[in-house]
Amino acid sequence: MDYRKLLGKVESAVLPYLGGGTVDTATRRLRVTTPVAPGWWRFELKGREATAREPAGPEGLEALPRVRGHVWGARLVLEGAVARPLELLPEDEPSPLAPVSARRWHDGALLFDGVEFEGEAEDAARRALEEGRPLASVKGVSAPLRAAFGYALLEAASRTLDIRFAPAETRGRVLRVAELGRPEAESCLRALAEERRVHQRALEARRVAEQQRAWLDAQTVRASELAQEARRRVLSGDMSRGRGAPVGDHSRAEVALRGAGARLLHHRRMAGNQLEVTFSFMGERFVSIVDARTLQVLDAGVCLAGADSEVTLESLPSVIREAIDTDVLVITRHA
Repeated sequence: MDYRKLLGKVESAVLPYLGGGTVDTATRRLRVTTPVAPGWWRFELKGREATAREPAGPEGLEALPRVRGHVWGARLVLEGAVARPLELLPEDEPSPLAPVSARRWHDGALLFDGVEFEGEAEDAARRALEEGRPLASVKGVSAPLRAAFGYALLEAASRTLDIRFAPAETRGRVLRVAELGRPEAESCLRALAEERRVHQRALEARRVAEQQRAWLDAQTVRASELAQEARRRVLSGDMSRGRGAPVGDHSRAEVALRGAGARLLHHRRMAGNQLEVTFSFMGERFVSIVDARTLQVLDAGVCLAGADSEVTLESLPSVIREAIDTDVLVITRHA
C-alpha cells in the first residue's frame, strides 16, 4: 500500500464540532485547522486534519444510540443522577426539567436530538420548583426527574450562598435534596464548602513544611543536578521516540490523559517548572497542577486526602472515577 496516497486523500464528512482543537469521526480524532462556532459542519478531511467548510444539518443521528433523560440547564440528567453536558442545544431551549432525547456521539458526547412528550409529572415538578416546594409529596416522579429537580435546587442555593458545585460532587445527595427541599440543598453545599476548607488548610500546611525543608537543605547543588538529569532524559526521550515524535508539554499531557479516557482542554506553564492542566473527564472539567518534567501531580484539584504526590497525570482520571463512583468527589479547583 502506498501510504503517501492515503495521507493525500481528501474526504468530506458532516460532523458535530463542540469547540476545542479536535473533532471526532467514527474511527479517529482529527485536528481542526481553524476553530469555528460550535455546531454541525461539513468538514474536509485530509490526513489527520479537518477543515470546516460550511454549516450543515445533522447527519447520521438515527444510527447512534439514543439516550433519554430530563434537562437541567445545559445538562441531561440520566438514571443514577448522572448529569452529562448536553451539546448543540437549539436556540429555542427546552423548558426546565423537560424530557429530552439525545444521541451518543462516537466520542461519548451527548448531542441534542429532541424534546419528548411531557406528562403530568414534569408539570408538577416544575410547579414545585417555581413555588419553592420539595418533591416529597409529589407522586409519579421518576428518579432522573427527581435528580434534575434536586440539581436545580442546588443551583439556586449555590447562587445565594456563592458556593460552587459540580453535579458529580453532589450526586449521592441530590435525591435527598429533592425530597427535603431548599434547606437540605443549603446544608449540602455548606458541607461541601467545609470539606474544601479542610483540604485547603491541609494543603497549605504541607506547602509551608515543604518550603521550610527546602530552605534548610542545600538545594542549589541538587537543583543543578536535577536540571542536568532532566536534559539528559529529554535528549534520551527524543532519541527513543524517533524523529518528529511529540515531546512538548501539550503532547505529553495529551497522551497521558487520552490513555486514561480524558481529554486535554488547555495547559499553561507556571513558575517552579510547574504545569497547570485543564481537562474534561466523565462530563466534568478539572484543573490540576503537575511537575512539567515528570507529570507527577502536585495539586490534583480534587481532595485526595494529602496523597496528591502519589498520583501521576496518567493515573489521576482513574482516581477521579473511583471518587465519583463512590460519591466522595470534592473539587478544590474549578475551571
